[in-house]
Amino acid sequence: RYVVLTTKHHEGFTNWGSPVSWNWNSLDTGPHRDLVGELGQALRESNIRYGLYHSLLEWFNPLYLADKESGFKTQNFVSKKTMPELYDLVLKYKPDLIWSDGDWEAPESYWNSTSFLAWLYNDSPVKDTVVVNDRWCNNCSCRHGGYYNCADKYKPGTLPAHKWEMCSSIDKLSWGYRSNMNIAELMDEASIIEELVQTVSFGGNYLLNVGPTKEGVIVPIFQERLLALGRWLDTNGEAIYESKPWRVQMENSTDTVWYTSKGPVVYAIFLIWPLDNVLELSSPAPSPATQVTMLGFSGTLKWQKSPGKGLLITLPYMLPSPRPPQSGWAVKLEGVK
Repeated sequence: RYVVLTTKHHEGFTNWGSPVSWNWNSLDTGPHRDLVGELGQALRESNIRYGLYHSLLEWFNPLYLADKESGFKTQNFVSKKTMPELYDLVLKYKPDLIWSDGDWEAPESYWNSTSFLAWLYNDSPVKDTVVVNDRWCNNCSCRHGGYYNCADKYKPGTLPAHKWEMCSSIDKLSWGYRSNMNIAELMDEASIIEELVQTVSFGGNYLLNVGPTKEGVIVPIFQERLLALGRWLDTNGEAIYESKPWRVQMENSTDTVWYTSKGPVVYAIFLIWPLDNVLELSSPAPSPATQVTMLGFSGTLKWQKSPGKGLLITLPYMLPSPRPPQSGWAVKLEGVK
């Protein structure tokens, strides 16, 4: 479990007292606080790992624009701004993860990424623990990285061979806060849970973004969505956290039943409650020792072998609604293959 903070986005404002961002950082102006340091301390007290997002490029920096004008033959911006900041972030805050971005306009030879990464993995104070993504130059994405992002909101469709992360945003139109957003432009609880479940079934991590206001406030609609996801995970997190992909990721190529596993235990997460209260699963092969339970409910569930293959599970009957008012439920299958 980890949180990633934007230490600096493409406009160049730094959320810590960067020594090479005079008067354009959160210590010199605005809140006059070291936001990177404060959040890091709070997360570590909560035993949550800390990731730092950092944009390599800056849209308006004259040094960067001059380097770009030269066809990236000069590296003044890299040597005077981007690299000093990356080293400063690692030495000062010792992050568990570095989420690099803003890489797409220039090659590795301009960014000096390999030199920084060699130091990070061999000599830095976090060399044995740090993880990085794949955005370090204009042809790195989906090819080089501790784990892959590939693209924003990337969905692989099949099980990737390399560890990956799906980064998504509750506001479907923006990563930053928009005062003019409306409810139809936001992901609802069901969509978030569906995205999480699909991602984890394919072996990915799920990174969900909210943009705070300029005052640093997470607006109530974002809070509501995050708390709803948290409540769902309180019940169903066993099927998500520390899970691994099973031999089958989804039921019969449908997109309503997804599988995860932990050792011999298989979890089937279904996004639509069957009208007849019977969940049909064709992928797991039952045995006489098969036991079925549902996360959040006590006792075992009745099941029988399906006439074809797999099993039919009788779900708990819930009153007064024929369908529980949430999205996504998980059954735990023990003794199946």
